[in-house]
Amino acid sequence: MAAEAAAGGGWPRRGAVALLLFLGLAGVPIAQPAAVPCQAPRQWEGRTVTYDPSTGTNTRAAVSYDSPNQRLRVLEERKGLIPCKKFFEYIYLYKEAVMFQIEQVTKLCSKKSLSEPWDPYDIPDNSTFEDQYYIGGPGDQIIVQEWSDRKRARKLETWVGVYTVKDCYPVQETYSKNYSVTTSTRFFDLKLGISDPSVFIPPSTC
Repeated sequence: MAAEAAAGGGWPRRGAVALLLFLGLAGVPIAQPAAVPCQAPRQWEGRTVTYDPSTGTNTRAAVSYDSPNQRLRVLEERKGLIPCKKFFEYIYLYKEAVMFQIEQVTKLCSKKSLSEPWDPYDIPDNSTFEDQYYIGGPGDQIIVQEWSDRKRARKLETWVGVYTVKDCYPVQETYSKNYSVTTSTRFFDLKLGISDPSVFIPPSTC
């Protein structure tokens, strides 16, 4: 950049800025650069809160996410004493199309087949840019982008994802079907990498 300025390379840029200002003042529309989906981290650990409208419940969990190997581990968190409430650990192995559900106290394990394909926490390339805005207030803000799977032929979206601009961390994902929200998940306390890969290995009780 310094070499450009020394060689006079800065003048065309200033001239271009002046032209854009002139066009804007003259009422000529100025094309905005098209937003491009960012690349979300492929391995992380963090916490989530998932809201299920059908039951009206929020499930808090610690999550380990491994996109290259299509693995997900969800450990439900205990927040206060809830009588008769069972808490589970879930291990999703999408390449093997299997899920393990482990009851945290008794360690009883059940194995189930997965019929749904792997759905990574990212922004698909064909997503539609919806908005860009700040989360928080003055002096404590994070800029995020909102994307969806809305298409011109289908005005309503079935997925909306909010991701940070800086490092493309997921903030919130909402799925809907037949005009109703099916799940909404908030993400926080994310850290890159997998500190303990053994969390994806089902216990011996399975």
